Amino acid sequence: MTDEKVKRVILVVDDDKSNLMVAQKLLSEEYHVAVVNSGELAMKYLEKKQPELILLDIQMPGMNGFEVMENMQADAEWKKIPVIFLTADRSAETEEACFKMGAVDYIGKPFVPAIMRQRVRRTLELEDYRKNLEDMVARQLQRITQLQQDIIITMANLIESRDGTTGEHVKRTTVYADMLVRKMQEKGIYKEYLTPTFVDYLNKATPMHDIGKITVSDVILQKPGALDDEEYVKMKCHAVEGGKLIRENMSRIVDKEFVDMAVDVAAHHHEKWNGKGYPDGLKGEEIPLSARIVAVADIFDALVSKRQYKEGMTIEQAFEIMGKERGESFEPVILDVFMEAEGDLRKLMQEM
Repeated sequence: MTDEKVKRVILVVDDDKSNLMVAQKLLSEEYHVAVVNSGELAMKYLEKKQPELILLDIQMPGMNGFEVMENMQADAEWKKIPVIFLTADRSAETEEACFKMGAVDYIGKPFVPAIMRQRVRRTLELEDYRKNLEDMVARQLQRITQLQQDIIITMANLIESRDGTTGEHVKRTTVYADMLVRKMQEKGIYKEYLTPTFVDYLNKATPMHDIGKITVSDVILQKPGALDDEEYVKMKCHAVEGGKLIRENMSRIVDKEFVDMAVDVAAHHHEKWNGKGYPDGLKGEEIPLSARIVAVADIFDALVSKRQYKEGMTIEQAFEIMGKERGESFEPVILDVFMEAEGDLRKLMQEM
């Protein structure tokens, strides 16, 4: 006999008490069987517990089985519970209606013991198989996603190393951008946009912000002094080229929403709040939010980091320069959140 503690829970819903007794007698040896005699009580049960299977009568006074099913389908968790309809009507029309409502099976009345046990057992076995398959797919997708991210980071590091930053700029900018977006979440800024998915995608897209530099010559990237006008024009092309590279090469391996954000970050992190940036001269909220966030992190790291053509600044010096660009290069509210996090920035800089 199965241990009571590990028995799977089945909810039987039927207004006929004799049917409830029969179902309980047939199934209780193998499962824990909960019974209710109305659709309304079934809904109250689901508010407190979640069975692994529901046997649901169709014809009931008050809320019938189809109405219970409609309520279940409207709830993200309840709709995952497999349902077998119970019905004395074995017509093709009723059978079709059962499956249209989302049932996995139906059992005719009066109950045939062997058929009821077999269909319940088969439904639970299929549900186990489905869950195991979903877990396998999720694990495989996680591995693929991690591999893709590792490749992206490696590419970004290689590109950054060409201008003498050895990939550390990628890491630091990503950490600063992640800190900034989380501080914005804490303050409720752009809360309708800063979803967990947005934060995750931004963390993965930020390392690619300068991927377009692969199209810029070493002569320009490694020049120790200031760029002349012609060189600067060529350097600015990395934004457009970066967006193009991501769009053309990543669309088939990752989802569209992530690709769109990665393109925005690569193509628009040099746009300015006042519309005087590049490549498109976007202004204000025309600039994608992801790019506005990365722009702050990117410039901050560029200012405080030592490069072959300059020494790194202190946080105070960087903040003074960036503060003058409040409302010019940077969106005021985003820059304010960043500068208010000075303590966190100091800790991150020490850790890195």
